[in-house]
Amino acid sequence: MSMKLHHRVDGPAGAPLLVLGPSLGTTLDIWEPQLSALTEVWRVLRYDLPGHGGSAPAASGLTIDDLARAVLDLVDDDHDDEFAVGGISLGGAIATAIAAGEQAAAPRRRVRSLVLCCTSARFGEPGPWLERAALVRASGVAQLAPALAARWFTAGYDGRWVTDMLDGVDAESYAACCEAIASCDLTGRLPAITAPTLIVAGADDPATPLGQALTLAQGIPGALLRVVPGAAHLASVERADAVTPAIVQHLGGDSSHAAGMRTRREVLGDAHVDRAVAATTGFTRDFQHLITRYAWDEIWNRPGLDRRTRSCVTLTALVARGQLDELAMHVRAALRNGLTPDEIGEVLLQTAIYCGVPAANAAFAVAQRVLSQD
Repeated sequence: MSMKLHHRVDGPAGAPLLVLGPSLGTTLDIWEPQLSALTEVWRVLRYDLPGHGGSAPAASGLTIDDLARAVLDLVDDDHDDEFAVGGISLGGAIATAIAAGEQAAAPRRRVRSLVLCCTSARFGEPGPWLERAALVRASGVAQLAPALAARWFTAGYDGRWVTDMLDGVDAESYAACCEAIASCDLTGRLPAITAPTLIVAGADDPATPLGQALTLAQGIPGALLRVVPGAAHLASVERADAVTPAIVQHLGGDSSHAAGMRTRREVLGDAHVDRAVAATTGFTRDFQHLITRYAWDEIWNRPGLDRRTRSCVTLTALVARGQLDELAMHVRAALRNGLTPDEIGEVLLQTAIYCGVPAANAAFAVAQRVLSQD
């Protein structure tokens, strides 16, 4: 079954790709609580299910593998390298199918990381899902809102911005997705997943209870399970304060890369960092990751010196080593960090004594050019 899913891409060009899928009845906007944090490091592709948001309707006979192929078509149109993939509920099952469907005979595995939120390898017996499909075909989707709100969120949580998404969902497409869920059983395919996997479960989730999360955790080699207290089925919305850092940490291996990227942008500016990220290749990716984590987080974010002082030290070191291209970049950074042109001149004047007059002469020429442009 061929289909084209509506999607949206956010984040810096050239950054590694992260693909995120929504739950049944919601749109790609379900990932808004995580988007700001994720796009600091990732180029995030979010998609709508058939008949949801901006995607065209779908007919009956839909399967999870059909949806997985449609998502992979989006990836192939946009990206030919490794990518991370994740999803909530039905979106999580689609991500699971993608990660489990990589063939051992393929030249390389493309899924580098997997995030599964409030999802399952098998969503219970098919009967209730087929009954829901029939009900929606007869009465529409919006009438499910009260019942779904009680499953999506714990009592007292106001998630109306999410339940309002039901108003625009095509009934036949919703029913077709119910049928896909009814026939879904990925349990036997879980051991084939090799990507590092984070499983997020809401402690109070009635739709995909903890037992289903444990099945995923036990079936996927090396998977990490994170149970979020005070959350029902849409834990990434209700407890974004807990879920977002867990996802960022899992995707980055640690939080250092995200913190370093934030500082790098604050010091050097978005335009410079965007150019550097866009120019990253498979050959240079590990080096870019290294400097982001160690230079921009573990050094620049240390509390012992403020950024003005670190700029002074950096300017001096670059003059001493004759790194004039880097010096130009850090003259601009020094301005962003609060140094005045006169203070930059004082730093360079002192380098004439300790680094040598020729080195300082070249440095003044670079700084003069930069300062005259800014």
